[in-house]
Amino acid sequence: MPHLTTDDGTTGRFLVLFAEDAHEAGAKALSDAAGVSMAVAGDEAAAPEEGGALLFPEIDVAVVDAPPDQADAAVAAAAESGAILAIEPERWVRALEVVTPYTPESMPEAGNGMKAPAAEPPAPPPSRSSDYLAGFRDAVLYLTRPDGPMTADAGLAVAAGAAAVDESQATWGVQGVKAVFSCRSGRGIKVAVLDTGMDLNHPDFAGRTITSQSFIPGQAVQDGHSHGTHCIGTACGPKCPAIRPRYGVAYEADIFAGKVLNNTGRGTDGQILAGINWAIANKCEVISMSLGASVQVGQSFSTVFETVAQRALQAGSLIVAAAGNDSNRPSVIKPVGHPANCPSILAVAALDSALGIAWFSNRGINPQGGQIDIAGPGVNVYSSVPMPTRYGRKSGTSMATPHAAGIAALLAEANPGARGSALGQLLAATAQRLMTLPGADVGAGLIQAP
Repeated sequence: MPHLTTDDGTTGRFLVLFAEDAHEAGAKALSDAAGVSMAVAGDEAAAPEEGGALLFPEIDVAVVDAPPDQADAAVAAAAESGAILAIEPERWVRALEVVTPYTPESMPEAGNGMKAPAAEPPAPPPSRSSDYLAGFRDAVLYLTRPDGPMTADAGLAVAAGAAAVDESQATWGVQGVKAVFSCRSGRGIKVAVLDTGMDLNHPDFAGRTITSQSFIPGQAVQDGHSHGTHCIGTACGPKCPAIRPRYGVAYEADIFAGKVLNNTGRGTDGQILAGINWAIANKCEVISMSLGASVQVGQSFSTVFETVAQRALQAGSLIVAAAGNDSNRPSVIKPVGHPANCPSILAVAALDSALGIAWFSNRGINPQGGQIDIAGPGVNVYSSVPMPTRYGRKSGTSMATPHAAGIAALLAEANPGARGSALGQLLAATAQRLMTLPGADVGAGLIQAP
């Protein structure tokens, strides 16, 4: 196993993956070889003591905070112990949001570690022919208006651009994924959104079943950023908010709000893993993660996160994650980011309201993992934000991901036998194919409600 290195994208700690149900033997190997003592994580902030380790028992992973000499000893122990499967540096991650709308005036340097586009706005998607728009008509007819289904002419207007979408009753995203037509509500399904937390005092969620937990030392689950509240609103917001339009998909799902990113939108691998461990322990059928870190062309996925995702699937929990916003199409297209690039995590790309690929959305480029699985609405998405602002619009693969999580909850309600891998397969199998867009950009297509 190679010597551990640290760069600007890592925390200086490392992740240790144990064989399934072998963390006790692995902990002993670490203790004997490197003098690392291990504590078991509970529903609390995910920070190991200096020189120690914090174990997440549901997923058999530990975060170790140790100086370089102990890290070297741990690597040597891993080479000799069958209980330790992998050791990786812990990375920093961030909320995956871009500035919206995308005009030069509204795009200062991004605060989430991603560079904003250059002074000139990205080129628009290639123009669609009239023949294509005619063929597209059937798809957009599913969108709704207050006075009934759209006419064919109105449908063509929606295909031509975002400005034509009527959002007086429901957002374009809720319309596009057909949630407005579904008789399913997500009732009885647990949806964990691992993000910057939630505004627990937001009036639109009064009376809802909400379980919350912060994994950020020194910060309560109350959302001091807005990203988490926005994502939870999209996934699980109300069917009939006091102020229209409807913006939520699974409006009766049980909400699990896990704060794994701090109030600046930043977190660590260990905090994400703490949230996943918590969600699995609470038997959440869906885990939504609108977060990540950039990867390079040719870079493989994390062995630790891939194994954790496999264990989540076995436990009946499907993880959906944002594909990343590193692209500046058409000139720059980047690969799916971490941890969405793991094969056992569903990577979600972002679409605009004309069902074109969003200019910032990453592509399935790397052959070792990193494919796009599905796509969802991700441009100029309206949802809840912390009070007193109450509502706001955001763009990013972060916004597409909770749409997918909400649809997964509806499918889980409709198909009680579909959990874990089966639920992910159903999400892809029922997606609306986008024949004019490559699978490397949109995977199986636009997610659809049952």
